[in-house]
Amino acid sequence: MNKMNRRQFLKNSTATIASLTVVSRHVLGGPDYVAPSDKLNIAGIGVGGQGGGDISRVSSENIVALCDVDWKRAEKTFEKFPQAKRYRDFRKMLEKQKDIDAVVVATPDHVHAVAAVYALKMEKHVYLEKPLAHTIHEVRILRKTAKEAGVATQMGNQGHAEETMRLLKEWLDDGAIGKVRKIEAWTPHPVWPQGIYRPKEQPPVPDYLSWDLWLGPAPYRPYHPAYLPAAWRGWWDFGTGALGDMGCHIFDPVFYALELSYPSSVEASYSIFVPETMNWDKPKNEESYPRASIVRYQFPERANYPPLKLTWYDGGLMPERPEELEEGRRMGSPFGGLLFFGDKGKILCGSHGAESLRLIPEKRMKEYQLPKKTLPRSIGHFKEWITACKGGKPAGSNFDYAAPLTETVLLGNIAIRTGQRMIWDTKTGKIKNPAEANKYLKREYRKGWDL
Repeated sequence: MNKMNRRQFLKNSTATIASLTVVSRHVLGGPDYVAPSDKLNIAGIGVGGQGGGDISRVSSENIVALCDVDWKRAEKTFEKFPQAKRYRDFRKMLEKQKDIDAVVVATPDHVHAVAAVYALKMEKHVYLEKPLAHTIHEVRILRKTAKEAGVATQMGNQGHAEETMRLLKEWLDDGAIGKVRKIEAWTPHPVWPQGIYRPKEQPPVPDYLSWDLWLGPAPYRPYHPAYLPAAWRGWWDFGTGALGDMGCHIFDPVFYALELSYPSSVEASYSIFVPETMNWDKPKNEESYPRASIVRYQFPERANYPPLKLTWYDGGLMPERPEELEEGRRMGSPFGGLLFFGDKGKILCGSHGAESLRLIPEKRMKEYQLPKKTLPRSIGHFKEWITACKGGKPAGSNFDYAAPLTETVLLGNIAIRTGQRMIWDTKTGKIKNPAEANKYLKREYRKGWDL
């Protein structure tokens, strides 16, 4: 069965089977039974850590191929799906294995775009972990390529499917705290080293790791365990820092509830780097992110919404505790939180779980007459994507939704690099001022890698 015939078959199979007068497959196999012919063939790119969990969440489908450059870290996932073919290079996997319908990409951030675009150009459905990409240029290429391919996409900000998202928007639309003009957001991350310099030692590359493939499009440097696993998030060449790690989660309710798009300006302050040479005239570290930062965004007025100021804190920095919050109550959750300032009150929201969504003080919450539920609820983050792959409606965090959210996060990182207030031109996708900051919108790839 060729690629296009298979895709069309997957889309139409449910309707075709339902129209037959013979005994239903649901009678034969139970209400949750899915005929083998209705299942997607899914491949994983980056299947250790988060990627292993993502693959497990879509294991109701056929897991036919697994790719990872670190076979030790991927070992548990390999063992869980012994029938799946194993690869180290996603390009060889996609070229060789023609039965793949969809891919789940959970590599380090610097490989997100090259892996996803490679799959999109072959018209594979793509689930891509957050943030979508390492640069704004990559985000725009991803969104354009996905649209041209006509496939289903989803970014891995799993909280987008949670009840908190719907409740928050329903409360704000109900006028629970009036017009929102200010929001403060925070996370205790990073929980990995930042504000450090490149190690000078050059230990041997472990035999289970393909270091050149791990580097992918990033500039070459010798292997060192300071970069992986997980610690890559703190290095400019590989990760997107605390903001890239948690911003797509914590900003998501704000974008959804207040229908945000792009900011008009961004500025940042950050913990000073200790110069390696102790030359205080050059305290800039081009190797790793600062240990803590504050990023201030301004969003323009939108239909039904006033201008908005959104401030981000990380690395243990926090906004001022509101007077309305009773003593002894946690401000947010262990992962971070949001504080909404309205004309008529405040809402405190943790980063996970509807139970953390509260008007403050608690007396106000108890007095509030909850509005009726008017928004459709999610069938589940991963189910949304699977359903979209089979011809259903687009997933909630598809690339059209996720792109402006990701670009906003990445603009914050550029503001950290420049240390200046930036004016963003949404139409041109350029930074008006300072003009030199535009060099951070795109990066040069190593030879042999491109979009």
